[in-house]
Amino acid sequence: MKRVLVLDASQRSALAVTRSLGRQGVPVVTADESPVALAGCSRHSNQFFLYPSPRLHPERFVEVLAELVQSHHIDILLPMTELTTTLLLTHRHDFPDTVMPFPEMSRVDDLANKCTLMNTAELLGIPVPRTWHIDTPETLTKFRNELPFPVVLKPGKSWLYYKNEWHRASVRFPQNSRILEQLVASEPGFQAHPFMIQECVPGEGQGIFALYDHGKPLVFFAHRRLREKPPRGGVSVLSESAAADSMLVAHARALLDHAGWHGIAMVEFKVAPDGTPHLMEVNTRFWGSLQLAIDAGVDFPCLLFQVASGTTPDPVPDYRTGVRLRWLLGDLDSLYLTMRDRQYPLKKKLAALMRFLTPAPFKTRHEVNRWNDIRPAWCELKHYIK
Repeated sequence: MKRVLVLDASQRSALAVTRSLGRQGVPVVTADESPVALAGCSRHSNQFFLYPSPRLHPERFVEVLAELVQSHHIDILLPMTELTTTLLLTHRHDFPDTVMPFPEMSRVDDLANKCTLMNTAELLGIPVPRTWHIDTPETLTKFRNELPFPVVLKPGKSWLYYKNEWHRASVRFPQNSRILEQLVASEPGFQAHPFMIQECVPGEGQGIFALYDHGKPLVFFAHRRLREKPPRGGVSVLSESAAADSMLVAHARALLDHAGWHGIAMVEFKVAPDGTPHLMEVNTRFWGSLQLAIDAGVDFPCLLFQVASGTTPDPVPDYRTGVRLRWLLGDLDSLYLTMRDRQYPLKKKLAALMRFLTPAPFKTRHEVNRWNDIRPAWCELKHYIK
């Protein structure tokens, strides 16, 4: 049986992959820059290793990983974040005997870079929010009077290299031009890299999740975001499996086919009240709510393992809709942010509190808290309290 190394073990996606493959008897090794990590605490992790920070010491990180892969006979390498994926694909030549189920870095960049992605989407006829592309901070003044505040300020990529360091770049929601200019002037993600400003699109977040085998689509899955952190738009803390909308699948497939995709991907949309889907981004790696797809019947980690092993993936039957997944501590954070937001009326805050206190127990599973593998929940709780 091929051995798998799962990186970024602190990520919830890493925990979902480790549990999925471990249940199938696949030898799973986990690793992270933190000495204690979610997936490393799972009973399905055979071994756990510590590596240097990929952000602070990228070259040493690659060296340590190359040594680890060779000494422990790793066959398949699965990074979980954009930063580790970028570093490993850029240094793919250092891992000649290890499979990384991704296309070449240029194809990944075409989708992961939001600025490039929006241009591609428009060429393919896929709706996107009204967008202003900013090449340098100085050009921002040209569009200042056109912007319909509040707006969405988006870096091109989630991780950017600036002044010999990797920096995490986040999406921001400035309420006026003064805050916009302060953010652009103070955050590295907007200093030396193109970025964009988009109109705020109301509606519901919906994702299409896909697995491709060298340009051939194998399976699509969909879910609805019921609650997010932060509440105005962010990571999913409560989600529900849903039938894949044919229009969303067509848009996702157009993007992934155009990229000649290989491996997994998540194509995220915001569906406006009039039903128009607006493309938000593409995640070229496993996503946070991966466990929902597994619970609903689409075991993406096992299917990807089969693709990476060169075997024909198992046929995927129709998955169950209406299955819910709750990230409990993330949901608690979302509630807290709702309660302290002065722009939310009291009635809306009380409604959020009632929804938090009255979950649907017969169709909701907890993402981290699992009785048959409880140590990750204790690990997360202790870290949360600290």
